Amino acid sequence: MTSTTFKFAAIPALALVVVGLLPFSAAAQQVFRIVGPDGKVTFSDKPPPASTNARVTATSTEGSRGVATATLPFELRKVAGQYPVTLYTGDNCGPCSSARSMLTTRGVPFAEKSVTTNEDTQALQRLSGESVLPFVTIGSQQLKGFSDAEWTQFLDAAGYPKASVLPASYRQAAATPLVTVSAPAASAAQPGTARAAAAPAPAPVAPGPTADNPTGIRF
Repeated sequence: MTSTTFKFAAIPALALVVVGLLPFSAAAQQVFRIVGPDGKVTFSDKPPPASTNARVTATSTEGSRGVATATLPFELRKVAGQYPVTLYTGDNCGPCSSARSMLTTRGVPFAEKSVTTNEDTQALQRLSGESVLPFVTIGSQQLKGFSDAEWTQFLDAAGYPKASVLPASYRQAAATPLVTVSAPAASAAQPGTARAAAAPAPAPVAPGPTADNPTGIRF
């Protein structure tokens, strides 16, 4: 039997502190920065035993990486911080629905980007080299098209739990457009707006009677 090795880009340690070790809940619980006697720095959601000769700093952090990570279990937060999942979907796309259902059933927190406009499609092509949907990124990995077996292998390799460990209170965020297009500034004269009628030319002033034209009539 052959085995497949999956490679994921490493995330710098500082990034793990910011996005990987988030509090258990939105109530801003503590993350402990532990400096051991040898100077080694580790982070944990639990304080070290009082018997250890270590300096401890308790911090409180909140944040997200496109998904609602604040309520995730500790181990799942670490995986989601290292290898965040982003799903790209389109309208009336059956495989996209299957992909979304697979991630949801497995309990994988993910950000969803919808591809519906020409700008979205162009951005997807720049990102993936194609316009195939669904498209998913798991850390630095890119998977084009939905394959339950292939996606399962990559999620397993990244370290995502095989079954959902999401709390009952977790809610998946709604999809957002891949490209946000701002509305053009309103022009001074909007199309279809009635323009002010041109002021009528002043009526010519009839000359008065003169010695040569006593009646004052002109043709």
